[in-house]
Amino acid sequence: MTDIIDGRAVAEGIRTDLGESIQTLKDEGVTPGLATVLMSDDPASETYVSMKQRDCEEVGINGIHIEIDPEAPAEELYDTIDDLNEDPEVHGILVQMPVPDHVDSQQVLRAIDPKKDADGFHPENVGMLVAGHPRFKPCTPHGVQKLLESADVDPEGKDVVIVGRSNIVGKPLANLFIQKAEGGNATVTVCHSRTDDLAAKTRDADVVVAACGVPELIDGSMLSDGVTVIDVGVNRVDADNEKGYELVGDVDFDSAKEKASAITPVPGGVGPMTRAMLLYNTVKAAGEQENVEVDLP
Repeated sequence: MTDIIDGRAVAEGIRTDLGESIQTLKDEGVTPGLATVLMSDDPASETYVSMKQRDCEEVGINGIHIEIDPEAPAEELYDTIDDLNEDPEVHGILVQMPVPDHVDSQQVLRAIDPKKDADGFHPENVGMLVAGHPRFKPCTPHGVQKLLESADVDPEGKDVVIVGRSNIVGKPLANLFIQKAEGGNATVTVCHSRTDDLAAKTRDADVVVAACGVPELIDGSMLSDGVTVIDVGVNRVDADNEKGYELVGDVDFDSAKEKASAITPVPGGVGPMTRAMLLYNTVKAAGEQENVEVDLP
């Protein structure tokens, strides 16, 4: 019997547990604050930011949202980030990507105060992660760890294959899995577009994490019996329905679940966890900046 890992339920549990930490902060006169900055008219980005702000409201975090005209000079975005860095009521900052072409996305990441970097992508925070002392774990990789924990899958001693080498998921997740720490101690292989015979690699894995952005690239024939599959991909493909499309992962769910002992669906798997871990990082940041000890889930 395959365990379908319910990311929505796990995320809801984390949000509920965060409520206690948020109350601890409020008892000390501190309301955690998360600022989201949108410099785009992309409907998907607008939806993502709206969902993040709604999450803040639901758990008691002060959500601050700033929109910048995508045609505005890059300096307007950098000045906004500077103001948020100096605002004591803002503990976490997230600039929704992508930004317009005339804005240097790496400069945006570097502009954010690393202590307020709720995404965990500032170079200083990336370095701390690689060194084994993460200040903030990037949201999606941390969410993957939490999903495995919820399914009683301990990576220690296991062969983990990550398909995808992005700075957002693949690279930081590989670093988390190899850490000498809880949720780590795995033997990790990172595969990508230049990997020779991908199926041979995935068939040898105890855990497969698909994060490459290729619809249904991995199917059941590429997996061993009893594997755990975490599907990070969210891809829009044409479909004969009212919307004209459907969302699918990087894994062919129907064939993969015949082999897997546990698997995440798309949607409803990793996605809700990414948002939950953003709240987690914001609460952690507030505790550290305000010198209030909080018990994080």
